[in-house]
Amino acid sequence: MDFLNTYLIYLIPVFGLIGILFMITKSAWVTAQPTGDASMNELAGYIADGAMAFLRAEWKVLGYFVVVAAILLAWSGTTVETSSPVIAGSFIVGAFLSAFAGYLGMRIATKSNVRTTQAAKTSLAQALKVSFTGGTVMGLGVAGLAIIGLGSLFILFYTMYVVNTGGSVNGEAMAKALDVLAGFSLGAESIALFARVGGGIYTKAADVGADLVGKVEAGIPEDDVRNPATIADNVGDNVGDVAGMGADLFGSYVATMLATMVLGREIVSHDAMGGIAPVLLPMVIAGLGLIFSIVGASFVKIKEETDSVQNALNIGNWASIILTAIATYFVVQWMLPNDTMHLTRDLDANGVLKEGSLVFTKNGVFGSIVVGLVVGTLMSIITEYYTAMGKRPVLSIIKQSSTGHATNIIGGLAVGMESTVLPILVLAAGIYGSYFFAGLYGVAIAAAGMMATTAMQLAIDAFGPIADNAGGIAEMSQLPPEVRHRTDNLDAVGNTTAATGKGFAIASAALTSLALFAAFVGVAGIEHIDIYKANVLAGLFVGGMIPFIFSALCISAVGRAAMAMVEEVRRQFREIPGIMEYKARPEYEKCVEISTKASIREMVAPGLIALITPIIVGFIFGPEVLGGLLAGVTVSGVLMGIFQSNAGGAWDNAKKSFEKGVEINGEMFYKKSEPHKASVTGDTVGDPFKDTSGPSMNILIKLMSIVSLVIAPHLNSAVNNSAHLQKEIKVQSMNVHTIKIEKKV
Repeated sequence: MDFLNTYLIYLIPVFGLIGILFMITKSAWVTAQPTGDASMNELAGYIADGAMAFLRAEWKVLGYFVVVAAILLAWSGTTVETSSPVIAGSFIVGAFLSAFAGYLGMRIATKSNVRTTQAAKTSLAQALKVSFTGGTVMGLGVAGLAIIGLGSLFILFYTMYVVNTGGSVNGEAMAKALDVLAGFSLGAESIALFARVGGGIYTKAADVGADLVGKVEAGIPEDDVRNPATIADNVGDNVGDVAGMGADLFGSYVATMLATMVLGREIVSHDAMGGIAPVLLPMVIAGLGLIFSIVGASFVKIKEETDSVQNALNIGNWASIILTAIATYFVVQWMLPNDTMHLTRDLDANGVLKEGSLVFTKNGVFGSIVVGLVVGTLMSIITEYYTAMGKRPVLSIIKQSSTGHATNIIGGLAVGMESTVLPILVLAAGIYGSYFFAGLYGVAIAAAGMMATTAMQLAIDAFGPIADNAGGIAEMSQLPPEVRHRTDNLDAVGNTTAATGKGFAIASAALTSLALFAAFVGVAGIEHIDIYKANVLAGLFVGGMIPFIFSALCISAVGRAAMAMVEEVRRQFREIPGIMEYKARPEYEKCVEISTKASIREMVAPGLIALITPIIVGFIFGPEVLGGLLAGVTVSGVLMGIFQSNAGGAWDNAKKSFEKGVEINGEMFYKKSEPHKASVTGDTVGDPFKDTSGPSMNILIKLMSIVSLVIAPHLNSAVNNSAHLQKEIKVQSMNVHTIKIEKKV
């Protein structure tokens, strides 16, 4: 045990390495599966080429951003003692690993799709195995890279700034190490925002264009090979829901651990590891979650055609959560001390604990972790209820589709708004409960507990777009109906898992942002944020507005790109004879090019809002006003994220319900009926909600919090200099006043 106490810090990257080794094994298995006939391979090649073309164009733009941002960070690291120019290197590593995680997911998804189609020729069980294994590669890759990157950099910076200087865990040396490490999270979240927004614009521009012209005007199926936008639509599933989601959860994973580590530095802990246990605990929990995600993934399997795919996924998810919770209990009991813990800020000048200060125990920390796991689980269950087929919310939208397009839109908006109630109550209870058990550190460790099984959550989420692509290839290849029936089964479950994944992501973002917020307050040197002050209240309102303008930019971008896509599809139908008779091949590459250029161009403005706003507000108005801004962004962003993601998911599954047939007022309706056409309109409106602006909310609120945390030492320095200047002015004024009195006497 003494050996583990001494060398635990060096074992953390090993957890990530195990995940990467399993990822390589599963990737090799997927690659070895059969790919089908020449037509299927040709279509899969178009999708893979389009996806990589987008990534190359995106990386070119982001490369310039990373270089400029790194130079600015290196310069800023020289201006305060608690930072270092090394933060630029940390930022670059975070940005690279985030982009690489997205690339790994994209690569395996574009290999898994056609193999899932081929597997669907044999059985639903084999199709699930291939598609979910592809998703597992994505999940293990993201979690493994995050743990290796964060764990290795922490070892490096802890050695450089704490061990080599003889600094203390609770002192300025550790603060410097963690501030430099924050650059890693900033790099990851920056790439995540651009990847999520850019990918979301790409996929929804193609999807909306394909739906409006192909399905509504031409009356052909969604993934018909005659539709010029269908390849771009399938590419979009990969760049938005795979690469975008991968970078998103990579950033969330890292930000959660970082926030907990920053707050852990402020805890006085008399443990066997020299007081560093609260800092290491979130990384150890993440490592355990990765291992048990591997175990949970092995439970995802079915035997018969009639078995429930959703139940198989739920069993694997529950197994990983329960095993992680059990293991975490023993780890907490081992790592944390038997006596009480408290924050360093609760000590007075003599080192005595202030009266009324919050103290907590290791059992309280474990209680907070359990709260986080429960909150994550409940958020997934609630999101599934509001977006799944056959449930009251989706059925209500279906019923309102019978009276036209407008009532369908009204029904979807109402479902989205209603769906915010229970998640917010769960989040509020989770915040209160985790704080009750272990204060602000409890809130942060609750988020870490929730994010522990990220590998499993992402595997479940990434399986959806793989299944969606498999169905598209089956449709375009004109395979037998039973093949499309199996891929549709997987796709329908994938729609629900995608929605629950977004609910999970926004819940984790809320807790993570609160933890980052608490860390920012401590690092910025402010004791509290008083909303009674006019400037702070103004910041609160401005913060509440930002998610709305951010969403407006994202949705408008999708609208503009979709208009260009619609015109291009109409042009091809009009000018290329023989498309509808299968005698001519559509110009797929033209539609891919439209989505690529539009997404790269339109992602810049929303990204700059998140990056620049905290800097401007912080340096002009000070840290307290910035704190008000962050509070407004967090509350408004969480509500907007839940509303948009759930409304879009409900609209989508309402539309898909017509494929099997729905009963409205005793009458059956199917595809191409008038209610179905109304549901297509609702789904088209919901597309940018659920896949562009909605899921981008969680990155927005985290990125603004991380930017604030990175600049916090500079704001603290400015506040201290201002206070010192005011003190000097006051002293000089008193001296002048004294001289005047002496002269008068």
